[in-house]
Amino acid sequence: MKQTWGPILILLAAFLWGTTGTAQTFAPENAHPIAIGAARLAVGGISLLLIVLLLGKLNMKNWPIKETLVASISMAIFQPLFFSAVTITGVAIGTVITIGSAPILSGILEWIFLKKSPSKVWRYSTGLSIVGCLLLSLNKGSVHVDPYGILMALGAGLAFAFYALVSRKLIENHSSLSVVAVVFTLSAIFLSPFLFIYDMSWMMEFSGVAVTLHLGIVTTGIAYLLFAKGLATVPSSTAVTLSLGEPLTAAIFGVFILKEKLDFTSWIGISMLLLGIALLIGFPRKKEPLAHTVGS
Repeated sequence: MKQTWGPILILLAAFLWGTTGTAQTFAPENAHPIAIGAARLAVGGISLLLIVLLLGKLNMKNWPIKETLVASISMAIFQPLFFSAVTITGVAIGTVITIGSAPILSGILEWIFLKKSPSKVWRYSTGLSIVGCLLLSLNKGSVHVDPYGILMALGAGLAFAFYALVSRKLIENHSSLSVVAVVFTLSAIFLSPFLFIYDMSWMMEFSGVAVTLHLGIVTTGIAYLLFAKGLATVPSSTAVTLSLGEPLTAAIFGVFILKEKLDFTSWIGISMLLLGIALLIGFPRKKEPLAHTVGS
């Protein structure tokens, strides 16, 4: 039963991540993308940590320091790289390269560090999903191909892949809630200098408060908690492929909320994305034993 729910939880996380772009359109004009990312981690990390402390679930005994640092640094690196890539090369290309490269990089990391060869189902699903993302991105009116932006997007994809790989190790012996709380609190600390570098006055406006709370609590705290719980029974490479539901959600929200129009090619891309995700859910890899999973 737990294995069945794993992919569903990750898809729910991807759905919440997919609301990020729509939410950002409601932020004040003077809100810098990197400042939004830093505020997002600060709100998400602190709120999760407070919940863990109030519930008394923070047990630091035998806590894996090295893995925690890698996960925290990976997520701290992901934020500025991703938002910078989107700023430089455009939302379409920046998002597609970041989200599309993550499953491939995750599979390579599993092969290098865990000596696990990706399954045929994973390969077919990842291929379909990435092509779907590319077709979906062609709907955008303009495409900006900038070498630096592409490198930043690839760096963000690699950072997310590292986060997924290491987080699965962390939740073997600790609750998903405590792991996400500790990792994101540390990530917020690492990114805290950006809160003093950029103008943060936009957070005093009503729209700024609403966007920050949504991004921090919903798309960070709740979403990454769901992702961590899903990782308890799903390989990191499969989990990252399932996260391709994020651009799918973003496209749907763009149509129904932002009144954007999708052409025929984009709808084909959506269909391929759905087929790729359905393959992973319909033909899951055999359950991999974990040493011990708490609170999942």
